[in-house]
Amino acid sequence: MAGVNVLGEPLEPCGFAPLTGFWRDGSCRTGGEDLGVHAVCAVMTDEFLAFSAAAGNDLSTPRPELGFGGLVAGDRWCLCAGRWQEAFEAGVAPPVVLGATHVLALEFSSLADLRAHAASVG
Repeated sequence: MAGVNVLGEPLEPCGFAPLTGFWRDGSCRTGGEDLGVHAVCAVMTDEFLAFSAAAGNDLSTPRPELGFGGLVAGDRWCLCAGRWQEAFEAGVAPPVVLGATHVLALEFSSLADLRAHAASVG
């Protein structure tokens, strides 16, 4: 199921600028090495970035030593499925790109909740 999204279709790319994904290949594909299950393709918001930083994962601050330039609102990023669910429960879930969200995200969140936060993509 490496290439299947939550809609049961082929997994679409999430983002290349910045380059996202557990394997930094632009895709939210996941597998055994990805203990965080970076499966949810989300569009960053200021509210979510603040929530993530408060939870101990600062995604905004550049970390050049890790090749990470920091995220800003509007960037697409493969989030840990559990963190997206935590943000959902806290009322700050970022929009989700359903076609680029791996089917394993459904082990953490319902399709109804993901659909309710679907990003408009065009």
